[in-house]
Amino acid sequence: MAESRTARPSPVASLARHPWWTAFGVVAIAIALLLAFWDWNWFKPLLERQVEARTGRTFEITGNLDVDRFGWTPLVQIQGFRFGNARWSKEPTMASAECLELAVELKPLLFHGEFRIPEIRLRKPRLRLEYGPNRTGNWVFGEPSTGTTQYGALWIDDGKLRFIDPGKQTDIHVDIRSDTRNPASQSPPILADGGGQWERRAFRMRGRAESPLALQDTTRPYRIDVHATAGNTRGHIRGTLLDPFRLRGFDLRLALSGRTLAELYPLLGIAAPESPPYAFDGRFTREVTSPRRTGTKETGNVWHYDDFTGRLGDSDLGGDASFETGRARPILKASLVSKRLDFDDLAGFVGKPPQAGAGESATPEQRARAEREAARERVLPDTPYELGKIRSMDADVRWKAHRINAPGLPLEDMDAHLSIDAGLLRLDPLNFGVAGGDIRSIIRMDARESPIRTRANLQVRNVQLQKLWPKTEIMQDALGRIGGDIDLAGSGNSIARMLGTSSGTASIGMGHGRISNLLMEYAGIDIAEAVKFMVEGDRSIPIRCAFGDFVVKDGVATARALAFDTTDTLVIGDGTINLRDETLDLRLRPRPKDRSLFSFRAPLLVGGTFKDPSFRPDMKRVGLRAALAMTLGSIAPPAALLATFETGPGKDVQCGGKYAK
Repeated sequence: MAESRTARPSPVASLARHPWWTAFGVVAIAIALLLAFWDWNWFKPLLERQVEARTGRTFEITGNLDVDRFGWTPLVQIQGFRFGNARWSKEPTMASAECLELAVELKPLLFHGEFRIPEIRLRKPRLRLEYGPNRTGNWVFGEPSTGTTQYGALWIDDGKLRFIDPGKQTDIHVDIRSDTRNPASQSPPILADGGGQWERRAFRMRGRAESPLALQDTTRPYRIDVHATAGNTRGHIRGTLLDPFRLRGFDLRLALSGRTLAELYPLLGIAAPESPPYAFDGRFTREVTSPRRTGTKETGNVWHYDDFTGRLGDSDLGGDASFETGRARPILKASLVSKRLDFDDLAGFVGKPPQAGAGESATPEQRARAEREAARERVLPDTPYELGKIRSMDADVRWKAHRINAPGLPLEDMDAHLSIDAGLLRLDPLNFGVAGGDIRSIIRMDARESPIRTRANLQVRNVQLQKLWPKTEIMQDALGRIGGDIDLAGSGNSIARMLGTSSGTASIGMGHGRISNLLMEYAGIDIAEAVKFMVEGDRSIPIRCAFGDFVVKDGVATARALAFDTTDTLVIGDGTINLRDETLDLRLRPRPKDRSLFSFRAPLLVGGTFKDPSFRPDMKRVGLRAALAMTLGSIAPPAALLATFETGPGKDVQCGGKYAK
């Protein structure tokens, strides 16, 4: 029996029975062959023309154009490109990269005309951002697009950014790269490290910020965390920005520290005085005001530093401050409060360095300057004020100190209001709580001309005698209140020069009180009375009144009336205080109201300098009495006592006036 066989269909017959599958296979093979051998560089001219048409800038693909991933989201790879700059720029290239990879979603593009780029990778990108004429940024180009482009993640490897603002003499270079510490991040932040010139001042910075793609949405806060250093000044800014290139709508925390506030002037234009080291932290915001000149684009900027706290030297300092630009002169406004103010931290306001002893906050330069200051023979500060700084800005600053630390000085608190208007400086008021009373001052300094013309009016009220020397045991039982008025006017660019040319009046005095009798006996060199009180104990005696009235002319204060009247002794005086030479030439003549043996009462001469005053009796008068005692003693020893016998010619003075109350 013959074996039956089934005939197999030929390949041609099979294709004939399945024509659609055959066609699909042929097309698939053709596409595979096309993709395998297709040269995507054929599309380079088309892509370059499209970019140029949309932006108005030249665009050149310098390497190969390729597609590495196929599907509805292909990955396009450009091996190098250059993007042209604005015509006004000296540099023809605004942006370039060694490699650009971007994924493009085809479905939204084909069916809805939407551009969606979920991924961008840049290797060695270079970006130049700069301001040109009329402060137009080179990032503004082409016609406004009617569509939108949505971006996803951006990855940067070894990038460099340069920002230039010729009008403000700013040139910043920054190295940037993506933070790869979180590989799963869909929109990684960037890390920046660089520096350059910010408004002519050298600085360094490093920090972290969100992906640059987030900058396209000016309604969404852009978070940054940046540390910057300019000379000895350091800042730490963290928070959010809106429209960072124009610095509009930001809410930041700013920690600011440095060696002296004076270094803020070249950096920020804030004319602050020399100070000890400082450190503050507060809320930093910006307010854009309306145009100040009709028909121009000029606007004012108010930079706010609110709710800040910190330290200035050894003092705490906090409050609110603002600095407004866009005016003829910027203006600083502040309301400052110190719970505890170290008095020497104010030394810079009068041209002296802060204290630099053990435990004091001071820089090495300030310590060296303090040593030179200590070696000076003069006391009054002679450092000239910088007229340019005073004239460069306006100010309205209020500073209150609830407690003052001032070893050796009975200062208690402070209330100061500083205003500067076009070089006219006023301290109104400048008040200090002193020994239970206060010293109220109004000081006017006109720096619109050189030398500075200054007028100072001081009122001393209710200062307690006992509290003036709180650590002096002999003054613990003293009672009395001191008051007075000082009105001076002078010219000069330093405190020493102002006082050395000043003219006016100065009067001070007190009414009824009590003081140590021992102190008065020492003042009169009454040996017997002083020994008696040292052995038997001191007692206080009533003060009827005390006053000093001086007329000041060309820096020399001459006593018109000088007296200290107690029930025990009347001291009257005369002489001068030279503010130019810082010398004293006063003579105090005691007039006892009791009788005493062993008394060599003679005028007490107050001389020397402000820094090294001297107090000595008029030895001519003492020597005359001593010689007389020796002569009488050689005749009859008991007779020597007659030369030292004080008959007490002193009389009560008619105090009267406001100090006798």
